[in-house]
Amino acid sequence: MSKWREVPKVELHLHLEGAAPPEFIRELAGEQGVALDGVFNADGSYQWSDFTTFLETYHTACSVLRGPEEYRRLTEAVLEKSAEDGVVYTEIFISPDICGGGDAAAWIDFLDAIYEGAETARRNTGIVSRFVAVCIRNFGPEKAENAAQLAVEAMGPRLTGFGMAGEERVLSAADFVGAFSIAKEAGMGITSHAGELAGAASVRETLDHLPVSRIGHGVRAIEDAALVQRLAEEGITLECCPGSNVSLEVFPSWAEHPIEKLRQAGVNVTVSTDDPPYFHTDMVAEYDHLEATFGWDAARFRDINVAAMNAAFCDAETAMKIIRKLDGASS
Repeated sequence: MSKWREVPKVELHLHLEGAAPPEFIRELAGEQGVALDGVFNADGSYQWSDFTTFLETYHTACSVLRGPEEYRRLTEAVLEKSAEDGVVYTEIFISPDICGGGDAAAWIDFLDAIYEGAETARRNTGIVSRFVAVCIRNFGPEKAENAAQLAVEAMGPRLTGFGMAGEERVLSAADFVGAFSIAKEAGMGITSHAGELAGAASVRETLDHLPVSRIGHGVRAIEDAALVQRLAEEGITLECCPGSNVSLEVFPSWAEHPIEKLRQAGVNVTVSTDDPPYFHTDMVAEYDHLEATFGWDAARFRDINVAAMNAAFCDAETAMKIIRKLDGASS
């Protein structure tokens, strides 16, 4: 067993549907009598070979997530798996366009179910969760503004942030100023995916046009030294997902992943898993690789986790409670 399993961890970048355990999806498929052809390898893991087939498998697997009850069960399963890996605080991406198809009433039904699953997981494991509503970039600006409005109308103690996911190689961050203005003016925390499959220009464009305090991934910023300096000077936090990046061949190996170079340059980096079962990772595996590759130790992980909590979209009291857990583990 890894020595890092019991260490308290903070995760800021996790897609709810993408974190669905394969066995959970198989269970739903069996209940519904659905044959998910081509979704699983012989060993039961998700089957894909490149980004295109990853998306195909992802969407097929999600076809059994049909309504609020499936999302209640999914949320509970995902959070309990995170807790097993030592995660004490997590933020999870959910989309009004997926949970209810952009309809206000349906969105609330999905949220109620998701919150119920989150509360059950909290009672069972102690894990604290918050949710970040995301628009889908490739759905376009109009749907993004609707998603932002739905997010604002439902914001509260659990739904605390707004961001953008989807295909970052289409459209421009400038096209989504309206959506992000709606969320920012309402007081939501703001993040956006950038600098993953697209290069450093994607990160710069996001900083120029959107009021983000965090960027999902952002690691391609390493291609532009001036941009790295800007990230450090502006205190932007990167939601780094090294295992995901290596699996998708954004970088060819852990040794060539720039998380340590970014950290040394003064950028606030954090550690997350993105869509963990698809990328054969979890938070324990991330820690194992970071120790083996860059020599990160308990003090380094504590600092990374405190940085994550300082960037978290939660109230100050919750953040301090989690930081005390981190400090207690390192003392």
